[in-house]
Amino acid sequence: MAPDVPDGNAVPSPSGGAEDPGRVLSAEERSEYERLRRAATLRHRRTRRLAASVLLLVALLLAPLAVVSAWVHDTVSDTDRYVETVGPLASDPAVQKVVINRLTARVVEQVDVEAVTASLTKVLADADAPPRVVAGSEALTGPLTSAVRTVVRRNVERVVTSDLFQQVWEGANRRAHAAVLRMLTGEREGALRATDDAIELDIGSVVDQVRGRLVDQGFERAALIPDSDRTITLFRTAELARAQDAMRALDIVGTWLPVLTVALAALAVWTAPGHRLMLLITAVGIGLMMVALLVALLAMRRVYLDTVPAATLPPDAAAAIFDTFVRFLRDSTRTLIVVAVITALAAYLYGPGRPAVALRSAFRRGAGAAGRGLGRAGMRVGPVGRGLAARRSWATGTVIGAGALALVLWNHPTVGSVTLVLALVLVALAAVAVLVAVAASAPPGDGAVSGHATP
Repeated sequence: MAPDVPDGNAVPSPSGGAEDPGRVLSAEERSEYERLRRAATLRHRRTRRLAASVLLLVALLLAPLAVVSAWVHDTVSDTDRYVETVGPLASDPAVQKVVINRLTARVVEQVDVEAVTASLTKVLADADAPPRVVAGSEALTGPLTSAVRTVVRRNVERVVTSDLFQQVWEGANRRAHAAVLRMLTGEREGALRATDDAIELDIGSVVDQVRGRLVDQGFERAALIPDSDRTITLFRTAELARAQDAMRALDIVGTWLPVLTVALAALAVWTAPGHRLMLLITAVGIGLMMVALLVALLAMRRVYLDTVPAATLPPDAAAAIFDTFVRFLRDSTRTLIVVAVITALAAYLYGPGRPAVALRSAFRRGAGAAGRGLGRAGMRVGPVGRGLAARRSWATGTVIGAGALALVLWNHPTVGSVTLVLALVLVALAAVAVLVAVAASAPPGDGAVSGHATP
């Protein structure tokens, strides 16, 4: 007698078995059972999709803030990075022009040309000089003022445009790196400081150099340049106090907010029913948020330039200052856009789309042809090639993971570094595909296809 075999239509029991092996579900019962199972599966997928959507939304909203906070934290906490940020200001022609004009005006103000011409007129009159000569001396005020301004400007320009000024600038900023912290906290000390509603730059060291050089060249009145007038207002804003509070908050979360954002994005991809599709959506979303951040920076630049009076700072100097301070933020944002585009393309190329399938097929055909050609030429890959052929998916994942890890560990990656890593990853993937093709084209006696060594 044949043993009893549970029917596939038996009613399932809570323990996983059948309540009655001899009972067969009717067509209606089977239909209802399948409907309930599909509904449960659908509810489960909807729940995962909803959770992934919420996680992705939070990650996208945090992404711009994470980039800005990381930039603030990095600029504040790294002295070399800070000096690298403000260093170009010393050699910017627009900023140099502002410094030269301000210092020249300060020095000329201390030279009383009218008193000099009055003294000359008195001396000539006392010496019974011809009236025409005495009258002519009174008209020397304009030429003397112009001559003094020319000499002073030449000396100031030599100091400001020299390599010494660049060295003094960088050295002062390196020693006074805490000035950035003071600006963010509102303390009124350091080379770069916040005063009420203004951000000011202390140029005291430049004043000292110009004053000393002019005195050495005979302009004794230059010694009267006041020590109290040693700052240049970079910009004013009524929202400085609020901006300082925001910057302090960003500095606090600068370390962990980027980590949280990446974790939320990764969790969204893992939670979603379709991992590849969610990775594609996440990459596109991050890229769009970075584009929005660049647009916001452009808008902030326009607002900043519109609010700075030309009498306080010329537009070209104001633009140079803004662009210099945010250039690393822009570079990081552009780098993330490139990474997002590469990730989205990779996710698409691993999908079922017709162009993706065609491209993968062409790549496999090319690698196969190259591998067979190398095999016919006598190339043998040995155990390494056979191992790659047996674990090709693992090898591909390892190469991609190594590229991602290289970008994570790269200190301040740029678009160029991302391009370099991408090129290396593509070369490595092509090498793996060719080695697998060589192993597959090896004669059976080599054991390449079967995965066993030749005895």
